[in-house]
Amino acid sequence: MLLIYLIAALYYLESVFRIVFSGKFLSSGLFYSLLFVVPVGVLCYLICTAFKEEKRNTVGCTLLGVITFVFISQFIYYKIFRMFYTLYSASNAGQVFEFWEIIMIKLKNDIGPISLMLVPFVLLLIVKKWIKPFKVVKAKERFALGGIAILAQLIAVGFLHLGAKDAYSPYDLYYQHHYPIIAAEKLGLMTTLRLDAKRTLFDWNPGLTESNQEVVLLSQAPDDDMDFPDSSVPAMSENVEENVDYNELDIDFDKLIAEADSEEMKAMHTYFKNVKPTAKNEYTGKYKGYNLITITAEGFSPYAIREDLTPTLYKLSKEGYQFTNFYTPLWELSTSDGEYALCTGQIPKSGIWSMASSGANAMPFTLGNQLAKEGYKTMAFHDHDYDYYDRDISHPNLGYDYRAKGKGLDIEEAWPESDVEMMDESAAEYVHDAPFHTYYMTVSGHMNYSFSENDMSKKNEDLVKDLDLSETAKAYLACQIELDRAIESLLKQLEEAGVLDHTLIAITPDHYPYGLNNEYISELAGKTVDEDFGIYKSTFLLYTPGMTPTVIDKPCSSLDVLPTLSNLMGLEYDSRLFVGTDIFSSSEPLVMLYSRNFITGKGRYNALTKEFTTAIGADVDEDYVRDMIDTVDAKFYYSAKVLEENYYEKILSAIKE
Repeated sequence: MLLIYLIAALYYLESVFRIVFSGKFLSSGLFYSLLFVVPVGVLCYLICTAFKEEKRNTVGCTLLGVITFVFISQFIYYKIFRMFYTLYSASNAGQVFEFWEIIMIKLKNDIGPISLMLVPFVLLLIVKKWIKPFKVVKAKERFALGGIAILAQLIAVGFLHLGAKDAYSPYDLYYQHHYPIIAAEKLGLMTTLRLDAKRTLFDWNPGLTESNQEVVLLSQAPDDDMDFPDSSVPAMSENVEENVDYNELDIDFDKLIAEADSEEMKAMHTYFKNVKPTAKNEYTGKYKGYNLITITAEGFSPYAIREDLTPTLYKLSKEGYQFTNFYTPLWELSTSDGEYALCTGQIPKSGIWSMASSGANAMPFTLGNQLAKEGYKTMAFHDHDYDYYDRDISHPNLGYDYRAKGKGLDIEEAWPESDVEMMDESAAEYVHDAPFHTYYMTVSGHMNYSFSENDMSKKNEDLVKDLDLSETAKAYLACQIELDRAIESLLKQLEEAGVLDHTLIAITPDHYPYGLNNEYISELAGKTVDEDFGIYKSTFLLYTPGMTPTVIDKPCSSLDVLPTLSNLMGLEYDSRLFVGTDIFSSSEPLVMLYSRNFITGKGRYNALTKEFTTAIGADVDEDYVRDMIDTVDAKFYYSAKVLEENYYEKILSAIKE
């Protein structure tokens, strides 16, 4: 009886979870989660039978309680961060619980779904004394149950092999791609978490796939507001034109290939050798010798740029470079992964904290390390806790003298803390020591977006109170006003030090404001924003006083920021080693999202629907789309390998003097 109850309870949890987080009931998850919960239920029962008969139901309650807690905690985490937490993140749960107030709010707001998930556990507590445990005491009976569990697992896996094997099919999610949100829907949450644990413990990395799935080509919708400038430059090529200067170093890849200690490493060297480097261009070295300030702005978005509320940000957006097709993907670890993409030009690796992990690696091509070699004073600042996301490990390794709250910055206690205070406290540390490069990670724009729960929103409430917007939308704008005032303070201090005219300022978001649901984002945008591409459309402010405003409509993303700034600053770097590319180069644009949706100059591809929407006037066939799918897969794969293998350490030994 207890065995049947446990299996039924787990299947109920899977079904309710799938409905409340994805809105779907009839999907492959309805079938596969049933198959995969049987082994888990049997395993739980076998654990129960290891105890005395009178304690088995209590142990069963405990196990079901723990599993229910995991389901509920994953649901709450998803509601906050739009992702599931991984085993790696769970080991650092203390940092997540700093957001306990937000967690309590989500618990209150979603009490209905949470109550539904609690039903099996509460019911078992009530009826456990009437449930008679099956007396499994003999070895052969245990063996039989274990055989049933193994058989159920084999049947489930067998059905995976019988089904489709294209991208994001249940088979693909089980063996190949790591996309927990879709995996939880199609395989079940417990299977998704088991795969995550296995991949984390065994340092698994998704392999390369063949893009043999059917591709649906669609014409560009006439009312679509996305622009696709024409581009015919190939994404990959083994050929490099003669008499053209490229952003590349003299790396002896042939030597690396010959001395590789594994076929996998040989494949890495071969891949990077054959990536076409980006050509130097009229922007190369345009700001060589300039001071450089880069800012990753928490929860920033184009909707926070308003002439009436954020005049400084508005000024930078109108008088600087105007990137009209810039995208900021949301990766698994939200802010930290957003920083990693910006600071390294690489895609974060799934399942781990990529930025923290990079703290043990050679990172010679970051702006901090590159400019430090040029004699720059390099500093980094953050107005939240100095060791959050292990920044005290990663940021010094990026080449910065790192200061933050609790270590070098005296910031008043608040949530979130004030960006204005950070600028007022920090600028004097470097403005009189040109040339300098300073990196900021802000926090004032962090959710929740509420006047009662966000100190920065409350601080600036009077400035937005008369807007014809919802309270949530107004609270979002109010906390972003703090960023605007911080940039105003920064510009003033730079001007007073006499260095503003020789300083390049770059501001990008870490991710879209996922603390706002799509209803509020659409409200701020003044139109319905689609959740496949439009929600990630963002802003990149690049400005120096007196420049000629310049519009760049080439699709680009946060992955392109590092190579673009490296080119502008005239640094010696190898463009083949980055996932992103110099935006000002002639390379074909490629914007890649976490879902592996992508945008090129010829259109955009939805990896979940397998539809490629063609830009007006573009000539596209299925071979082009398949080639681009393979290109994206390769970039995800080799970017993860760069981090996993400490690849730059190997490259440094092969750079010819």
